[in-house]
Amino acid sequence: MTTFEVDGKTLTAKPDENLLQACLGAGLDLPYFCWHPALDSVGACRQCAVKQYDGPEDQTGRMVMACMTPVPEGARFSIADPEVVAFRASVIEWLMVNHPHDCPVCEEGGECHLQDMTVMTGHTYRRYRFTKRTHRNQDLGPFIKHEMNRCIACYRCSRFYRDYAGGRDFDVFAAHDHVYFGRHADGTLENEFSGNLIEICPTGVFTDKTFSAHYVRKWDMRGAPSVCAHCGLGCNTIANARADRLRRIVNRYNGAVNTYFLCDRGRFGYGFVNAPDRLRAPLRRGDDGNQATIDRDDAIARLAALLRAGDAVIGIGSPRASLESNYVLRQLVGEQNFYPGVSAAEARLLRLVADILGSGAVHVPSLREMETADAALVLGSDLPNAAPRAALSIRQAARGAGIARAVAAKIPAWQDTGVRNHAGDTRSPVFIATPASTRLDDIAQRALRAAPADIARLGFAVAARIDPAAPDVPGLSEDLATAAREIADALLAAPNPLVVSGVESGEESIVRAAANIAAALRARGKTPTLLLNVPECNSLGLALMTAGEASVETALARQAPVVIVLENDLHRRTPAAVIEATLAASRLVVLDHSESPTTRRADLVLPAASFAEAEGTLVSAEGRAQRFYPPIIAEDGLAESWRWLVAAARAAGLPSCESLTTTDAIAAGLAASLPRFAALPGVAPPAAFRVVGSRIASQTRRYSGRTAIDAGRNVHEPKPPVPADSPFSATMEGHHGAMPPALRPVFWAPGWNSVQSLNRFQAEIDGPLKGGDPGVRLFESRPDAARPYDASIPAAFSWRPDEWLAILLPRVFNDDEQAGRAPPIRERAAPPALVLNAEDAASLGVAAGQNLACEIGDAREDLAVEIDPALPRGVAGLAGFAQRPHAIPAWLRLRPAEPPVS
Repeated sequence: MTTFEVDGKTLTAKPDENLLQACLGAGLDLPYFCWHPALDSVGACRQCAVKQYDGPEDQTGRMVMACMTPVPEGARFSIADPEVVAFRASVIEWLMVNHPHDCPVCEEGGECHLQDMTVMTGHTYRRYRFTKRTHRNQDLGPFIKHEMNRCIACYRCSRFYRDYAGGRDFDVFAAHDHVYFGRHADGTLENEFSGNLIEICPTGVFTDKTFSAHYVRKWDMRGAPSVCAHCGLGCNTIANARADRLRRIVNRYNGAVNTYFLCDRGRFGYGFVNAPDRLRAPLRRGDDGNQATIDRDDAIARLAALLRAGDAVIGIGSPRASLESNYVLRQLVGEQNFYPGVSAAEARLLRLVADILGSGAVHVPSLREMETADAALVLGSDLPNAAPRAALSIRQAARGAGIARAVAAKIPAWQDTGVRNHAGDTRSPVFIATPASTRLDDIAQRALRAAPADIARLGFAVAARIDPAAPDVPGLSEDLATAAREIADALLAAPNPLVVSGVESGEESIVRAAANIAAALRARGKTPTLLLNVPECNSLGLALMTAGEASVETALARQAPVVIVLENDLHRRTPAAVIEATLAASRLVVLDHSESPTTRRADLVLPAASFAEAEGTLVSAEGRAQRFYPPIIAEDGLAESWRWLVAAARAAGLPSCESLTTTDAIAAGLAASLPRFAALPGVAPPAAFRVVGSRIASQTRRYSGRTAIDAGRNVHEPKPPVPADSPFSATMEGHHGAMPPALRPVFWAPGWNSVQSLNRFQAEIDGPLKGGDPGVRLFESRPDAARPYDASIPAAFSWRPDEWLAILLPRVFNDDEQAGRAPPIRERAAPPALVLNAEDAASLGVAAGQNLACEIGDAREDLAVEIDPALPRGVAGLAGFAQRPHAIPAWLRLRPAEPPVS
């Protein structure tokens, strides 16, 4: 550590920190705009000026910018020197010359870094009286509002969008007083991380368009720590609600997971919570075949009667439901009658992933750890579409070699412009092997396109090249053999090699090959990391809870008299004809929060709480179990699915769920019955957690208008609800101070109202949170653990006459069931398409945009053709499907589409 002095106070800093980081880490108030802990320093705004003294005798000093100043041992600085105080005030006065001062109508008001820094700097009076410069705002799509007149030219937006996230349709234009940040023309921002501009921007230039549709002041919302429900990575979020409506999702810092950034699907996919088709009352099917509303007690009695009847009852779980709800259903119907709510093919893949990661033979990296990889291989996984936040981590890992080169030239790693200029095109090696092109190809040392079987063969060959004891691949093509040697050599040369794969390809052998590579690297003395992506928010948790060959297909094949389906649309898992045939004589009970073909088919529907009204636990692809809490205290009959099941079991007199009355009790039951969940009780503080007898306040100290909300019904303030089994109050009354990070519903500190207040809650700037990052890891590698090499090497891909191998191509705005219900996400979703190689399309006589009839088995669908020149010949990509009931990969026949009937 380095010792230095600020205004007579002795402080310490890490050797690789700049002065601004060191001051903020020490709890000092020093204003800034252009600096961001993930983007480092460019010295553009001049707002962090301080006085630096050359030695103990120097009383004059010189002015320096803290973000561009290293901290040498024994250095002396002053923040309070009158000269730098006046300079900082003049800087912000000039920055504000053209600012519209429209805080009362600005969506950023009350949570604005510009407001905070203006107050901190002491600029309180406006002297400028001339005509302001004005700009035309752009339409940037359904996610982002643009108000360019508020810009102070800090350059954060373009640096994040282009340099950090890899976007190419946004930039800075013009210069001087006319500088403009936007697109070359109006149009939707294409990058899947565009929503982060809202939090990156220190003013109100970029704001949340979905939030503006039901705008309220930032301080007038209830907050709750939550976990993103739209993929398997487990990004942390804060969910904000007011008047029992979910208003927005914002990033919740977790130093080990998502850090400062969310993908757009996670940020804007919350609309299903407020959708008109939300199920808010129980339904039963009457004698006339129609569903009708019934009350809660009647619904519980009807389910209890089915449970008491003595007939076989089976339960179908869900990869998007919490561990608690899945476990209670498992206890209710019995382990032998519980089935994971995924197809047979996906169930096999998820069990394989759980076995590999649970073996302890490999280390599963966090998203932050992925950024430190020195070489990476992405095997068969289109990360920007399937797991965007992981793709962002890979993009940062690629910069490692360039940063190391700059540091070797004595350029500090935090000096962003200097590092980028010196690094040039120097990158850490990243290899991508996928069937189709990806948005990470621009950083890849080599991007290979091949059929899934050939990608698996490449992976097995890489493992054999690393460790000759691994099974070799017979008959490997010369191109793949050359690529395997290059990849193996790069991974062996890297101190921290990373292998990433996933289940979205549907090809088991790809996952096995990725595991072989990690095992081979470990055999050669390396400490590799292996991430196996899973598709849904609790896919891995569900896989850890089930065993054998159970799946939706095996569940339906039993044709049980009573089938309970938990938060799952079976039509996404298996063909409708199979569902109708196997459930014809069954009584179907569905617990879900949104209407679907499965709920419409049900005899009894129980309205389940969504993540915004529920508390529960999810397990990410990292194996990190994390608790989410509700910002909405449901009072209209909604309840977590497990509460419905426990109530029905109690009414039926069944003892199996008698002790499962709280989230904590269920976690304890899971830990006791399934060893893989032994650490689960430590995932978050218990419901009885209090600070000096007080619950944690879920509303800010500034919350207002509680009486006004209900003034149309009652002029008296209603009694606030009391959350059951929760450490939170439902109001601003309660504890606002220090608390465990897993329970923090808002980041706020005196003088720091914006998201930049994070610096007050981190153990070190850009490091873990004070008290540790939320969640517990269920998997840890062990030195004595080993997993034998897998020899399931597939045969090389070969064409079939007049048939194509159909594979699924993920699309970030199409694939998630829940996010797909949000109107802005639907606006970004692409229509279903058939993706072909240009030569294959030419052989069929079709061009892009024309339709072809696609036949898989007895199913047929007309799809518009898209051309991807990178796709291998003989392979056809199916992209943009909200429902995927077919077992894919599968062989596909293509025919000319029949003309529409006039």
